[in-house]
This record gives sequence, structure tokens and C-alpha cells, in this order.
Amino acid sequence: MNRHGTFEQGPIRPPSEASSLLLRVNRNCPWNRCTFCSIYKKEKFSLRPVEDVILEIDTVHRIISALDAGDPHGGQQKSLTPGDDHAFFAARSWHASGMKSIFLQDADSLTIPPENLIKILQHVKSRFPQVERITSYARSFSVARLDDATLKEIADAGLNRIHIGMETASDTVLALVQKGVTKETHIAAGLKVKKAGIELSEYFLIGLGGREYTKEHATESADALNQINPDFIRFRTLHLPDRVHLFAGVEGAKFQWAPDLVLAREVHTLISGLEGITSRIKSDHSYNLFQEIDGTLPGDKKRLLDGLQSFIDMEPEKRILFEVGKRSGHFLRLRDMEIPGRQEEVAEMCRKSGITPDNADQRIHEIVQERMRRGLPY
Repeated sequence: MNRHGTFEQGPIRPPSEASSLLLRVNRNCPWNRCTFCSIYKKEKFSLRPVEDVILEIDTVHRIISALDAGDPHGGQQKSLTPGDDHAFFAARSWHASGMKSIFLQDADSLTIPPENLIKILQHVKSRFPQVERITSYARSFSVARLDDATLKEIADAGLNRIHIGMETASDTVLALVQKGVTKETHIAAGLKVKKAGIELSEYFLIGLGGREYTKEHATESADALNQINPDFIRFRTLHLPDRVHLFAGVEGAKFQWAPDLVLAREVHTLISGLEGITSRIKSDHSYNLFQEIDGTLPGDKKRLLDGLQSFIDMEPEKRILFEVGKRSGHFLRLRDMEIPGRQEEVAEMCRKSGITPDNADQRIHEIVQERMRRGLPY
């Protein structure tokens, strides 16, 4: 609980940090201009006082110590203040998960003055020496502006994984979506993280180039990733309401959403272009169409490409069964199509909904749009 009586936690974290304790060291996003991201659009960026973060670390430590001593209330009173309540449930959940990792929120922890970030990291390590991983989101711009010695100090203090939303390395698309960086900046930042000995996750946003820029989006990103050789390449899929103008402010530019077959070819192009690196590729988000993408380069490259190619080569009638079945929860992976009776169930859904190979792309797009409007998984 901080001096204002609340234990703060931000709105998001990577799926890979599901078991992490979330510590909010700043609020919202310092850039906040990317046209594809609405998470922080109505919020103002601010750095949290170091004293508040330290106090919250101490509060979690106190609760954990009480839980370890056998107190199921974590040393809290039965009648909790809102701040104690939030801290207790965060600490208890983390305690149950094994307390191996901590994620620093919100969008870019490397905007904090390095001496303050180091102070926070050192305090975390003093209170929780068993922690194996401390991670954070960071913008390529924020990483690139740090000198190597400072980033190494941050690494030595305990930050050992950084998640960077590369999204794309196409300078054309980066400008269209107002990302605020260039391909050159992405590469420089990635190399700095690796040089500091910090694990690096780079994110590729499937579909960000729409139909017009899909090939450039994939090939330029593959080239940047080849130069960086990140530890992880993680896929996310662009999903936006039609009312959002992705290329807003750029005269004559109009985003054209890409159907699943185009996106499959885009991912195939990206993976085909990855050469001479040893990254782990993961499609670790439930909204991605191909969650079976999980392997390490170079050994698993052919297997990953073969899986995508099997979808690309499907007869249209079968391909739409997977597209609809994945979104309806009938299929998680392509191999689930072999489960007896599943294809028949999805075929009946398509019949009732009037989905055919001729209209599947538009109908699936409409279904996704409707589910977004209703706040449902898509």
C-alpha cells in the first residue's frame, strides 16, 4: 500500500507473465500515439515516486512473510482497506504461483531515470532474493538512447528480460501507424539489450500492414530480426474496430484489412526469411489463428512452415471450417480438425450462418467486429 492508500497495478502484461507479481513503476505510456493501440489513449503518462514503489514492495514482503508463517490473512486485519485488499490478493496469488518472476508495469519502464530503476530493482532483489526473472516492456526508442554501460548496470541490478513491441520493421508501416521509431532504431535497441545480457522478446504484429504492405511488413521485419537474433519472437494479431483509422493523418493512405489467407502467407514469409538466428518463435496469444506455432530456430523452421503451408494449401471449404472453428472454440490448433465430429459441427454452424467460400472473408470479419463491439473473445 503506498502513501495514497492504494496498491497500484496497470491494465496489461504479456501472457508469458501470467504468474508474475505486477509492480507498477510508471503509469500508462510515454509515447501513446500508435494508431493501433487504444489501451492508454485517454490516460496521462507519469512516473511513480520511487518511495511509493518501495513501500509497495515492502507491503508485499510483509504479507508474504505472514503467509509463510502460516497466517492465511497475510498479517492483514479481517477488515481491509482497499489498498491492503489489492496488495493482499496480489501477494497471495504470487505466493501460490511460486514467486519466481516479477513484471514491471506499465508500457515502458526504461523511461525511469536509471538510478531510480536500479534502486527499485535492488530493493526487489533484497526483499525477494529467490526471484529468477524481473521483466518489463520497453520501447526501442527508450532502449536505444541508453548507453551500454547504463543498460549493463540495470541488468546487473536484476532486470533480465525486456519485451519490445517491434510490431514491424517496415519504415513505411512504422510511419503510417505513428510508431515513433525506425527500423534502424529497432535494430540498435535489440542489439543493446542482447549486449547487456538481458533476454529479449520482440513482438511481430500480424496484419499491421494490411493487404497493401503485407509483404514489406514481413520481409523487413525478418531482416531486422536476423540482425538482432532475439531470444523470443512472439506473434500478436491486429484486431481493430473498423471505426479506427489505422493510417490516420497520412494523406492518401487507407488501411485495407487482410483476410486469414493473406495473414497466413505473411507469417510464412516472415518465418521463411529468418536465417542464421536461434530465436524461439511463439504464437502465445489465444486470439492468434495459429497457436501451434512454437519452435526454436533453425531446427524447427521446416515444421513451422509446413504447418502454415498445410493451411494455405487447404481446399477453401475446409479452410473456412478452421477459420470459423478456431474462433468458435471448436479448434485450438490445426490438428484439432481431426477430432471426430468437430468438422461436422462447424460445417453446420457455417450453414446456419450462411458462410461460404465466396463470402467467408467478409463474414468472418463481420463476426470479429461484432464480438469486439460486445466485448467478447474473437
